Amino acid sequence: MRGVLLPGDRAVEDVVRPVPRPGHGQVLLAMKASSICGSDLRAIYREHLGHGPEAYQGVIAGHEPCGQVVAVGPGVHRLAPGDRVVVYHIAGCGLCEECRRGYYIGCTDPSRAAYGWQRDGGHADFLLAEERTCLPLPDSLTYVDGALVSCGFGTAFEALLRLDVSGTDTLLVTGLGPVGLAAAMLGRAMGVPFVVGSDVTPERVALARDLGLVDEAVLAGDDVGDALAGLTGGRGFTATLDASGSPVARRQALEATATWGRCVFVGEGGTVELDVSPSLIHKQVTLHGSWVTSVGHMADLLVLLDRWQLHPEVLVTHTFPLDEAADAYRTADGATAGKVCIVMDAV
Repeated sequence: MRGVLLPGDRAVEDVVRPVPRPGHGQVLLAMKASSICGSDLRAIYREHLGHGPEAYQGVIAGHEPCGQVVAVGPGVHRLAPGDRVVVYHIAGCGLCEECRRGYYIGCTDPSRAAYGWQRDGGHADFLLAEERTCLPLPDSLTYVDGALVSCGFGTAFEALLRLDVSGTDTLLVTGLGPVGLAAAMLGRAMGVPFVVGSDVTPERVALARDLGLVDEAVLAGDDVGDALAGLTGGRGFTATLDASGSPVARRQALEATATWGRCVFVGEGGTVELDVSPSLIHKQVTLHGSWVTSVGHMADLLVLLDRWQLHPEVLVTHTFPLDEAADAYRTADGATAGKVCIVMDAV
């Protein structure tokens, strides 16, 4: 089978590997769609961080896979050939406290392995997956929809759950990359009546406007604080979410949070400096950190997307076949596109 490795320094390497055979509790998936995540770009494509959960082990890349079951191993009980599935992108031990809560992302056992990071991922013709990481893809959703759920939309959904957003809120999203756009889209579906987004990239501000995901989209600059304050009459936003990982945007999100409001940081990496008393303490703000989502919440999201008749794939601006993976990564790395997805078959 064909596969793609990411050796670092913005290189993409095509390889040919044997088709794996499923062992106990495993299924073999024919890959249909495998999207590119900002974490892949930051921690693997550009450079290998090489330690902790972001340690890349030279495996086939792609941690946002979606496909169809073509073979099952012994001990598989829920899935059968022909089933369409989304893959939760970390295989945890299943026994530690975080795994028992469904947060495989936080698995504390040495056996923890993320698809595309420590075990072969979705940028290939086939993927060997643990049955416990596979979730049914509703018939109304495409394989591209499912690929986007398997990390980005799940991450955005978890952050919005932390914020406990509702129809009484106003929501600011700083960073209109794929996760930020997903947060805006889901925030609206969860009842938020006024959603604002900001980004330093004109193309992404324009995309948010063109897709109708936000009520206002603000190009971030020196006067962005005044612009955001003006949109709320100086009251601030009751809920804010930073999806950028930028120190400046994180501070903007926190400073734009209303008194007694809630803020969540989702974007990975980087740092933040803030004046704690006026920005956090005196406003009595609740600040959350949110890391991906749980298997249970991802399953809930798939049901809700079906009910809401929403399609994550509307965020996809570029698709590429597997043999053009290098072009796909260059496009995603340009930071002006929406979501970029590799497709292996008709979806």
